Amino acid sequence: MKEAHWQFYPIDKFNSWINQWDLLNKQTHYTPLLDSDFILPLISAFSTGKEKIAIHGSDSKPEAMAIIVESSIGNWSTFQPSQAPIGCWLQNRNKTTEFYMESLRKELPFPALCFSITQQDPDILAKPQQSKLLTIPYIETARVSLTGTFDDYWGSRGKNLRQNLNKQRNRLTREGFSTKLITLTKAEDINASIEAYGNLESAGWKSEGNTAISINNVQGQFYVDMLTRFASRKKCMVYQYWYNEDLVATDLCITGGGAIIILKTTYDETIKISSPALLMRQDAFRELFEIKYIQRVEFYGKVMEWHTRWSDEVRQMYHINSYSMAGTFFRKIKKIIRK
Repeated sequence: MKEAHWQFYPIDKFNSWINQWDLLNKQTHYTPLLDSDFILPLISAFSTGKEKIAIHGSDSKPEAMAIIVESSIGNWSTFQPSQAPIGCWLQNRNKTTEFYMESLRKELPFPALCFSITQQDPDILAKPQQSKLLTIPYIETARVSLTGTFDDYWGSRGKNLRQNLNKQRNRLTREGFSTKLITLTKAEDINASIEAYGNLESAGWKSEGNTAISINNVQGQFYVDMLTRFASRKKCMVYQYWYNEDLVATDLCITGGGAIIILKTTYDETIKISSPALLMRQDAFRELFEIKYIQRVEFYGKVMEWHTRWSDEVRQMYHINSYSMAGTFFRKIKKIIRK
């Protein structure tokens, strides 16, 4: 039997491989973060044109696929814009991660000192064991499993969180504020919801560093494109939280594979007497416990103190590096110099 090799194609050919990409994602550990409806807008918004599609195995049924880029001379990695929580890598379970990474590094069209798969979730790609590969801790991330009832879950949360949110709700009522959670799921609602998100975020600290989402910037157009695609398949939820007639918080989320993934959150930073984002989360979680096709909430951000109030489930994400002999030598020299 002829040995399979890696083939490399320009990034603008990704459309030709959508079916194979999505099939491989579904055959492994499906995640909406690697769905073509997420990857296509990511490429459109943030590709430099230098990225390559890497495919191992037959054209009709690849065993592994990735989007890769030369991050520096001799160093390659998976495509990883900051809007993507995990690196663009898919593989089946027929061979090890070590096999796929080592063979890819050796077959790259230019000499490679190192190939890296970035920001991996151990629940999607298992951490290699007893391998030549080097795994590097990235961040810890949290999830909430939606088992049992919301009342059971809420009763298991800390007393301080429960009392604090209860006091906030009572104070809002006394001061004449009503709260309302709206869940937007239709494609025709996405453009306006991103504009509203951008207006809220731009009023906060992110406006100072020009990192806020805007309907008129590339980041905003990515979220419009991507969320519209998911909404057309009923796989998108945009939460909006209102105090009377004022929008005070919003979440951008996608669903799939039994998960809802919170991609972005913003809130009105001028409000000091309450935490609109936390109140929104409580009401949203109450609804999510009733949706049987969603089994977990994924945060995919660095665990902060507030995450631990909501979740007892934390796991370590990681990078994986494959070095050539020369790459290993240069890595050791760098470590010596740093000392």
